[in-house]
Amino acid sequence: MRPRSVAIVGVSSKPATAGRTVLTNLKLNNYAGDIHVIGRAEGDIDGYPVTQSIDDLPEGVDLAVFALPAAAVKDAMEACARRGVRAVTVFSSGFAEVGNRAAQDELVGIARDGGIAMLGPNCLGYTNLVDGMPIGFANARVVARTPVGGKNPAVAMVSQSGGLMAYASLTLAARGLPMSYTVATGNEADIGLADFIDFFTLDAATTVIALYLEEVRKPQEFLAAARRARAAGKSVVAIHPGRGEKGRAAVQSHTGALAGDYASMQVHMSRAGVTLVDTLEELVDVAEILARYPTPPVAGPGMLTFSGGFCAIAHDFLEGEGLEMPPLTEEVRAALEPKLPSYIPPRNPLDLGTQAIWQPELTGIGTGALMDDPNLGSVIVAINSGTARSQNTYGPYFVGALKGRDKPAILAFPAPELDAEFAQAVLDNGLILSRSIERSMRAIARVTHYGRALERNARSASYAPFENLPALGKGAQPEWFGKQLLAAIGIRIPEGALARTVEDAVATAERVGYPVAIKAQAGALAHKTEAGGVMLGIRDADGLRAAWQTLHDNVARAAPGLALDGVLVERMAEKGLELMIGAKRDPKWGPVVLVGLGGIWVEALGDVRLMPADLAVDDIVAELGKLRSAKLLGGVRGAPPVDVRAVAETAALVGRLMLTVPQIEEIDLNPVFVHPDGQGLTAVDALVIASEA
Repeated sequence: MRPRSVAIVGVSSKPATAGRTVLTNLKLNNYAGDIHVIGRAEGDIDGYPVTQSIDDLPEGVDLAVFALPAAAVKDAMEACARRGVRAVTVFSSGFAEVGNRAAQDELVGIARDGGIAMLGPNCLGYTNLVDGMPIGFANARVVARTPVGGKNPAVAMVSQSGGLMAYASLTLAARGLPMSYTVATGNEADIGLADFIDFFTLDAATTVIALYLEEVRKPQEFLAAARRARAAGKSVVAIHPGRGEKGRAAVQSHTGALAGDYASMQVHMSRAGVTLVDTLEELVDVAEILARYPTPPVAGPGMLTFSGGFCAIAHDFLEGEGLEMPPLTEEVRAALEPKLPSYIPPRNPLDLGTQAIWQPELTGIGTGALMDDPNLGSVIVAINSGTARSQNTYGPYFVGALKGRDKPAILAFPAPELDAEFAQAVLDNGLILSRSIERSMRAIARVTHYGRALERNARSASYAPFENLPALGKGAQPEWFGKQLLAAIGIRIPEGALARTVEDAVATAERVGYPVAIKAQAGALAHKTEAGGVMLGIRDADGLRAAWQTLHDNVARAAPGLALDGVLVERMAEKGLELMIGAKRDPKWGPVVLVGLGGIWVEALGDVRLMPADLAVDDIVAELGKLRSAKLLGGVRGAPPVDVRAVAETAALVGRLMLTVPQIEEIDLNPVFVHPDGQGLTAVDALVIASEA
């Protein structure tokens, strides 16, 4: 990022070619280091003597920039290794993004053996705006240097798409928020996201790190770097397409990336302190808020408006974003009351109505009160008049109330044009001006959820391993074994045992008490019910013998030749609310835990919450409250409230098992019967899938 010497490999005598553009960029920006030009031309180019071969370079050049066809890159990399070049940027395409991964892997091997840090291939380059040094071939320009420190927050951006990086950079610049660095990483065969995040974490000019991702190629390195950035007070904001099938297909065709499990990625990113947004608008909006107000809020927002209609819309909109609008404190209400007309109640949202037309100073009084209220994490000023007169009339009051504050605030003016004096005052005081009230609310919601996630990340559940667990086999484990595993970690299962003869089954039933259920047991029998391998509500020995025969006949028809481990005989569990508790180990990102409505409803409704495996019990309780079906937990139509804490404790045990037994790939407890509050739950079915030990 700050080379003392640069070699441009592949410079042509023709103007506006890739190599010439790199050279022009260095000249235009008064690069003070040594420049070496390698090409086929005789004499010099732009006043620099042309070197015919990389082997003629001095030893230990800091950076070589390849403006070469793909076929020439391997030889050039080998030559750089011979000359001790420290870093190489490869613009050339024709590698993994078109399926030629072998050639790319060969390049990586040469670079690593030679001690070279390689960026690319298939990248547009990067710009260091702190030192005024662009390394790119798209265009030649003088870059405005970003001042370091002071009241000038800056955003660094890493993007796996050069075009989207340009969009974000231009949008932020238009808001008076400078970029410190922009990096288009291309295929990230060697140097990648984690390396740049670490660099920006230590960089004094950078406040926020913005990312456009199509694949995180080294997830664990990325997550560790994100955690280091957050620990240093830097916010990381990311957008990652690929939530739907078409999005995933588009990602694959763009940089040779393969999108992973989006939901698992989202959970792990949030746990590492990354806020993942859905749109490009949110990316720039959230980056601007976090750059200007580095401490994200936890409490819900306050709003000042001139319209009662906006109040109703705001409540609906923010509720849809999972955010509440807190009431004002008694102290703030008492302070506001004598300053407002009697017909304007001091509340949140604070609606000044038309009174501000005659008393414009109320806008400053109201905004200042909201900013002072500790109940409110942020403030949105939502004004339905954006004329130049409105900006001149109300603008000074708003600016006066907001400037110099640490609490995030947005001025939302739907102004067709900005008054120059008002716009300059906003810019000079580092305030945020938006043309969209709904966009402002969505951005504040994202930032608030980010603050809450950071607060939650400070807590975690136990990582302690369990003792005396039964030994796992490979693949899908039969239910009887899965339940032994559950019992060993403290999860309640129905009383019962595995029977290999009908007489064993009768003896077990006599011991645990009727009614009983019987279930065919084999790891290969994934769908017992569909195969007729489950019989419920058996009330006596004669019924059990008849059911035993029927069960075996059904399984023999559905899966000829399948050898059963036996038949699980269990006392019928007391009914309860059917939930599911599961866990999955994503091969790239790691384990996540899932809790939601169980039985057949999990497939029909998909009402689940996905969580980190180490989430604390109290936080799991909070997640359960976010289910669409959460009202069922509190009891409906005369049913008593269920034992929500038992659900959370069980989910925490499952997460701990995933964290401490890496052999387990998946756990599915569906359903669990959740009993009335204080009476726990019972796992009535269990599937455990394991890999090789």
